[in-house]
Amino acid sequence: MPYKTRSSLPDSVKNVLPAHAQDIYQAAFNSAWEEYKDQEERRGNESQEEVAHKVAWAAVKHQYHKGDDDKWHKK
Repeated sequence: MPYKTRSSLPDSVKNVLPAHAQDIYQAAFNSAWEEYKDQEERRGNESQEEVAHKVAWAAVKHQYHKGDDDKWHKK
C-alpha cells in the first residue's frame, strides 16, 4: 500500500515529523514497498509493510534526529 500523498501517511508519521522528513519517509516507504515485494527479498517472517516502514524510518534518521524536546530536527 504505497502512499500517494503526504496526507495519506500514518498518523504516527504525520503527527511527529516535519514536512520534509515526511517526504523522505514517503519516498523511502514507496521504494522499499516495491523492492521487498517478494518474500525472498526479506529477512525472517516480516511482512512487506513492516520492512517498508523500517526502511522509511531509517531513511528519515539519516537526515533527522529526535531532540531532547521530543521533536525531530534536521541534522
